[in-house]
Amino acid sequence: MNWKFWQKKTESGADAVKVVKLPGPRRIPEPVGRHLVVKLGQDPDWVWSLECVVRSRGEGKSTFDIRVFDLSRADEDDVVVKNYNSLDSRPDLILYEGWYDKKTMKVEITARETATPRAA
Repeated sequence: MNWKFWQKKTESGADAVKVVKLPGPRRIPEPVGRHLVVKLGQDPDWVWSLECVVRSRGEGKSTFDIRVFDLSRADEDDVVVKNYNSLDSRPDLILYEGWYDKKTMKVEITARETATPRAA
């Protein structure tokens, strides 16, 4: 009987795939928010109410792919956003997509056609 339930079994060999757990939704990072407000001219109140999901880009520990979305709109549509891959099935919820580097503060974001503030 295996009593070490807190340890995960790993498969060895050529078929072994390392599973990376992606972080859940959170507030948009400061450099991304600043880019949206200053460079893209979006309303700051709207921008800072948005959420994002990220995944490591693989080019270093400080570079991340990012998807920005409106959590209230996702809730209205009864969509649960758990991580970056959750939005693959609902690309209409993605407002901005791109990447950013935490260390250099470089941001490359492209807007989707739905990237406008909702009327109150």
